[in-house]
Amino acid sequence: MTLEQQLIQKTYYQMFIDEHENIHPIRVLGEAFQEEAQKDLPDLSNIRFAQGEVYFHNKDFETAIYKWENIANELEPWAKKNKADAYYELGMGSTAEDIYTAIQTDDPTLNAEVALKLFSLYLDRGKLDAAVSTIKKIVLQNPDYPNVTEIARSFFEEREDWGNAVELAVNEAKRTESLKWFDILLDYVEKGVTKSFAPNYFSHALAMLYYQNQQKFEQLVAAFWNSGSEEESYFTWVNEINHLLLNLDLQRSDGWTVLSQLHKEAYFDLIGGKYFIKQLHDYIPDLLTNWIRLADQNHVVPASAAVLSWNELFPASLSVTIVKEAENLISTTEIELNELEECLTLFNSIMDWAEAHDMGSNNRVKWMVEQLTDFETYHLLVTGLSGSGKSTFVNNLFDEDLQDSPTSTVVMFKNADGQEITEITDFEITRLEEFADFQERMDRMRNALESVIEFQHPNGFLQENGLAIMDTPGLKGNHHDRYEVLKNFHVADTILFVLDSNAPFSDKERAALKQIQELAPDIPVHFLLSKMDTIANENDAIRIYQEAKGTIHGLLPDAKLFAFSSQYDQQTQMNELQEFIQSIKHTRNLEDKRLAKLLYYIRTMLSSFLQKRMDVENQLAEAVRWNEEMHTKLNGAVNQMHDVVANKTETLAKSYRSIKEAMEEEIAAAVPKMLQECSELIKEDSNFSRIHLDLNDEMNSRLQEFLEEQMMPKYYRELQDWIGKCTEEFDQSQEFLNELADGFNSMYGEERLTLSCDFKVLDDWRRDTDRMTSGFQLESVNILLRRTPSQFLLKSAGKLFGALSQNKAMLYNKYKAFVQNEDYTEIAEDVGRQFFQPFELFEKSLERDVSMFFKGPLGCLDRAVEEASAEIQSNREQLDLMNTNPEMFRDPLTLFEVRLRQFEWMTVAGKGIQTVY
Repeated sequence: MTLEQQLIQKTYYQMFIDEHENIHPIRVLGEAFQEEAQKDLPDLSNIRFAQGEVYFHNKDFETAIYKWENIANELEPWAKKNKADAYYELGMGSTAEDIYTAIQTDDPTLNAEVALKLFSLYLDRGKLDAAVSTIKKIVLQNPDYPNVTEIARSFFEEREDWGNAVELAVNEAKRTESLKWFDILLDYVEKGVTKSFAPNYFSHALAMLYYQNQQKFEQLVAAFWNSGSEEESYFTWVNEINHLLLNLDLQRSDGWTVLSQLHKEAYFDLIGGKYFIKQLHDYIPDLLTNWIRLADQNHVVPASAAVLSWNELFPASLSVTIVKEAENLISTTEIELNELEECLTLFNSIMDWAEAHDMGSNNRVKWMVEQLTDFETYHLLVTGLSGSGKSTFVNNLFDEDLQDSPTSTVVMFKNADGQEITEITDFEITRLEEFADFQERMDRMRNALESVIEFQHPNGFLQENGLAIMDTPGLKGNHHDRYEVLKNFHVADTILFVLDSNAPFSDKERAALKQIQELAPDIPVHFLLSKMDTIANENDAIRIYQEAKGTIHGLLPDAKLFAFSSQYDQQTQMNELQEFIQSIKHTRNLEDKRLAKLLYYIRTMLSSFLQKRMDVENQLAEAVRWNEEMHTKLNGAVNQMHDVVANKTETLAKSYRSIKEAMEEEIAAAVPKMLQECSELIKEDSNFSRIHLDLNDEMNSRLQEFLEEQMMPKYYRELQDWIGKCTEEFDQSQEFLNELADGFNSMYGEERLTLSCDFKVLDDWRRDTDRMTSGFQLESVNILLRRTPSQFLLKSAGKLFGALSQNKAMLYNKYKAFVQNEDYTEIAEDVGRQFFQPFELFEKSLERDVSMFFKGPLGCLDRAVEEASAEIQSNREQLDLMNTNPEMFRDPLTLFEVRLRQFEWMTVAGKGIQTVY
């Protein structure tokens, strides 16, 4: 045992007792102490040190401390450490800590032991931060000290201090290059506890591992990749791994299967439409460079195709060397790839994106793709000019009149256990419950080509031949019209072109055939000669058939011709037709051909989305312009309406006031005269003591009669005439508003505005005027009973002298003159006030009532103005969004284009670079 081991284990004392094994160590050391003490220059430190160890082992810690306090040689640092150990055993942790921390030595072993003791002490005292600092210091200063790194790892893992645990593993992996620590790091990565570290923290360790063990390197890189794929730092990780791999000497022959698959998944994830192209420019080129450098046999073609497709759309982003390598690999490498499945994944991704961006459901395209992936069914498209006899041929196939007239839409006839008819448009899928519904769709013309009908029906001929018949509307002479019919015929595996035997290969038929070949040169075309039953002479029929066959072979040497007649024996003809169809079915490389068609539909769809984007932008701009124009016009209409309301209010109120004022003037003129005429009631023999009372009553009575029987009926008639004029005014206003609404609705293209006024106002006026003029009761007016001086004197005189006959003549003359000459202006005003008092509220509410009459139209116009403003705001916001962030729409389509080009490159893998180009 070495001295260091003895000091660590406190067995230094055994140096003194090896020869005295049967004697107790205390006695042996005591005798040695006495013997040394007898010397002239005794050196007792070593013996005291050994005695302290023995006392320590026998748990006499106080004595051990006493012994270790008197060490004055090279063992003194160890004695201090041992003394601290004794205080620690005595439970005096604070004293022990002070001693431990005071020890200063260059001895690495002693420093490690002191640190380990401090570490344990800190743990016992709950000083965890100090414990972490201490154990990290030990590992840093003396990582090779026995068990130090294991103690540290266990401590960090128990406390789930994954930051320090990962740091320890990485440092030790780099320091020792031991696979053990890389395995520990791998375990941490798989537990997900390394995510808080920046990806570049691990690069050096990974690079070291690559040169030591490539299999372990791939395993650890894959673990990091999977761990960071869902994190915000994913781009940082991709960037870091790209740089790391670019600096490694990767060889494709080393078989990087896992890394190759990870690069594929990462590439498709990045270009899947979630990210903008400006985010990808800094990552994709390096990712593709690394992928093609390490691609295994299964991925070398996809990687090469990805490089070439990315380079096509973003030239100069990849090195020329990598592009040339990709060209060489794809031209020379043949491999079986499940391209169809991946293309369907791309197609579905585009469909999901289109639906999320309001590009419609695209049901027709989805349906066509479903047909392309149905490899159990061979699709025969039957077409020809209108009137060629195509419908008769189709009816004969089904032995029933499915089409009573030429079809106006595309129909796919398929065999099924039961009948099911479905109409598919871009926006909806409709089940046609009745056969009559199907025939109605066949007969209609408007928008017929915007749908396709799938007619499933039990049919032995289709079943035996694994066939589906796709019937098109008759082709017309116009190139554009023919294109509208033929634009979706790529779903066909073979085209059967129906010729009219009465005039085969007319100029129109030749033009249609040429257009078909231009649109789809890879789809084989064969011919059916119809209406052969119309050729009476058998020799003529044979001649026509041979001439048509010769013409066909001159145009299409491989094309075949079948002569059809509805008058031939049905069974014989069907057997011959079956042989003919079997002879024209081209099932070789069917999957490859349909893959090419699927790619065609994807490309067509992407182009249509770009066009839709432009259409949407133009529509929004036009909507803004149109709504601004409507907003201006509507605002003008609103202002005009306010002017109409103000004008009508003023006109009607003024006309009402003129009637009232005329009546007031008439009352003001009639009342005084009427009261003055009451002087005739005064006679010389009148009872002058109460004449004022009788006259006052009579005057009130005459006023009541005048107002009720003359003025009120007249006022009623005037009001009815006024209401009649108001009705005319309101009718004119309603007519104006109807014309205004018609004008706006014409611009809207729908019945958006209804500017109906509230004619109930007139009914209310009639009811109110009827009620207010149905009767009048004048409150008694004090005409002659007021306290004016003249009236007071007359009343007094009447009472005083009324009984004296000689005075009656005087009173008669005085009273008569008074009644005739009295000023009745106030009385007339009072009577007028009473007469018009019931009409005050009616008059005050005229303005409100006129406003109520126009309230509906005004509200309707105000809402239209608000709607126009909202439309302008909404459309502007959408336009601003489209113009501010065009990449939100453009970038996903561009990336879909990249993926599409990749698949197109893959379809020609192994066929030579000239073929590829």
